[in-house]
Amino acid sequence: MAVTIKDVARLAGVSQSSVCRALADPARVRPETRDRVQSAAKQLGYHPNRVARSLITGRTANLGVVLPDLANPFFPTVVKAIQTRARRFDYAVFLSDTDEDPAVEVPAIRALAMQVDGFLLCSPRAPDDDLRPFAREKPMVVLNRRITPLPSVTADSADGMRQAVAHLAALGHRTLAYVAGPRTSWSNRDRQRGLRAATTAHGIRLVEVGNVAPTVDGGAAAADLVLAATGVTAVLAYNDLVALGLLRRCHARGVRVPEQLSVVGFDDILIAGLLAPPLTTVAIGKERIGRVGVDLLLELMTDPDHRGTAKRVLPTQLIVRGSTGPAVS
Repeated sequence: MAVTIKDVARLAGVSQSSVCRALADPARVRPETRDRVQSAAKQLGYHPNRVARSLITGRTANLGVVLPDLANPFFPTVVKAIQTRARRFDYAVFLSDTDEDPAVEVPAIRALAMQVDGFLLCSPRAPDDDLRPFAREKPMVVLNRRITPLPSVTADSADGMRQAVAHLAALGHRTLAYVAGPRTSWSNRDRQRGLRAATTAHGIRLVEVGNVAPTVDGGAAAADLVLAATGVTAVLAYNDLVALGLLRRCHARGVRVPEQLSVVGFDDILIAGLLAPPLTTVAIGKERIGRVGVDLLLELMTDPDHRGTAKRVLPTQLIVRGSTGPAVS
C-alpha cells in the first residue's frame, strides 16, 4: 500500500498541511517541524507527488535545457553533468535539440516555458534580442555564450588559443590557418578574437577559412582550402569534429600529419585521444560547465537580484598529442 501524506503526518505528529509545507517549501516552517517531517518521510519511504507539489508552490521542479546539436559529442557530456547536478537538488531536466537552426530556438524555449522553472541555453545561435525577453519571464543562464545582461558560464577560449599558438610557435610554425565554425556561433567569434590576438603577439601570419558546419564533413570540406593556402604548416579547427574532418581529408590526399601539417582541435571530446594520430586540442571542462550552470541557475531562482551580474569564466588547457610537430623546413 502506498505511503501517503497522512501517514507522514501521523508519524511526525503534525498536521497534513504542515507536511505539505515542510516538503514543498521548507523555509515556511519551523526547523524542528521540518526536521521531524523529513525524518518521517525518509523512514516511511515517502516521495512527494511532483504535480501536487507544483500546485502548492507554483514551481514545476523541472529545468529546461536547449542546445543546438545533441549528435555533437560535446553536448551529451554537458547534459549528463546538468542532469546529475539537477537530480541532486531534486530537479528533472527537459531537453530540446534545435538541430543547429537559430529559427527553432525561440519556439523551443516558448514550448518549454510553462513546464520548467528556469532555462539553461547551451551555445544558443539565435540573436541576442530574440532571447533576452524570455529572461524577464524565467531565470535563464547561458552556457558557452555571453548575452548582456544575462548570467553566463563560458570557457576562457582566448587563453586556450594563446596556449595553442604558443605551442605551435615553439615548434617553428610561422603561418597558421584557422577553420572557422558557424557564423552564428558566439564561441567561434570568441575563439577568433583570441587567435588573432595570439598570432599578432607572436608575429605569426594567420589565414582564416570558413565558416563551416561544426561537423566532420565541415572540416573535410575546408581541408582542400587549407592545403591550397600558401605557406600554411599548421591548422587550428573550430572544434574537434572539424579537426577530425581535416585529418580524414589529409589522409585521403596523402598529406602526413604532423610531418607535413600540424592539426589542433578544440573541446577535447572523448574521441580526440583515440584518433590516428591522437589529436592535440584545447580542453574545456564540459562537466564543470554543466555543474556550474545548474548551481548558478538555482541561485538565480532563489535570488533574482543577481541576474545581471553573474558571470563565470572557466579555465582551458592545451592537451598536446600526436597531431602536432615541428614545422616543415
